[in-house]
Amino acid sequence: MKSLNPIPAALIAVTLASSALISGCGVGEASVADGDVITAATPVPVETATPFRSDIYATYVASASIASDSDAPVIARIAGEVVDLLVEEGDRVKVGQLLARLDGERLRLEMLAAKANLERAKKDYKRNTGLHALGLVSTSQYDGLKFDLASLQATYNLARLNYDYSNIRATISGVVSSRDVKAGESLAVGQVAFRITETRELIAYLQIPQAELAKFDAGNEATVKVASMPNDDFAATIVRISPTIDTRSGTFRATAVIDNKDGNLAPGMFGRFTVAYEKHSNALVIPANALLDEDEETTVYVIEDDEVVRRLVEVGIEDNGRVEILAGLLEDDQIVVVGHSGLRDGSKVLASISDLDRFTG
Repeated sequence: MKSLNPIPAALIAVTLASSALISGCGVGEASVADGDVITAATPVPVETATPFRSDIYATYVASASIASDSDAPVIARIAGEVVDLLVEEGDRVKVGQLLARLDGERLRLEMLAAKANLERAKKDYKRNTGLHALGLVSTSQYDGLKFDLASLQATYNLARLNYDYSNIRATISGVVSSRDVKAGESLAVGQVAFRITETRELIAYLQIPQAELAKFDAGNEATVKVASMPNDDFAATIVRISPTIDTRSGTFRATAVIDNKDGNLAPGMFGRFTVAYEKHSNALVIPANALLDEDEETTVYVIEDDEVVRRLVEVGIEDNGRVEILAGLLEDDQIVVVGHSGLRDGSKVLASISDLDRFTG
């Protein structure tokens, strides 16, 4: 046989109070019973929580486009036809890595001719060095050979450099963000062949009102959210603060660097930056929605002996659905976080413990 749940004492009290009111009235007088007495005796269901200790940060929120601080075009240094493409968009490359080859046969032959002339000049110079020492070659003739040798060495170096330019190489390490050439295409000198972007570390320039300047310092930590991944936070750091104010907008520039080693972010995304500029360690905090603001005072409802008492509190930093309590509460106080609307000083309550995660983000 199932046992019956005991009748709550609060419900018995309400029933007895109602019976007393009805029995004290004559026929037809029950409608004028004191409703306020019944209401006052009826417990109001509320959700409660207790203050807890946590680190809390004063934050500033700004929005900015995300970019790369290392982004470079790779240009053709000589004219020529593309005969080989070795990378595609999205490939990660290192500085100096071969990206494409141009038809460099003519340049190779010019380099070989220059090398042959240089080798002949070296032999002539070496032979005449001994003759000059014996006085059989004049100093002017010997100096002429020396200058010719230097000129031919420079000619060869230039020919070798031009031939090497037929190999298009990465100028920085990063990801190939665009390939602007096709196999068989003839490139002109200075034409962009590729663009390389380093995405492991991204950058953003935050424009902050000048009134907030004193709050920011290089080294401030920040988190970034983007629309494509609303549930993810990405770490960032303020690395530079501009010492000048933009007279057109009245703002200063704070440069944020974003860690993107996982490659989830991309240049061009729009980010929402939350910058933590002040930290209070081990602060006493409560859910922000427990606060009641009225007549320029901030209060909370505290439960004492199944009744609520409105208590004045002093608040500090508010962040991520939590607020710091500087005065007015103790760690073992039980406060109302849901159900304020039906309460007043002395209201009786039926309390249940709330899930703090709903109120603290």
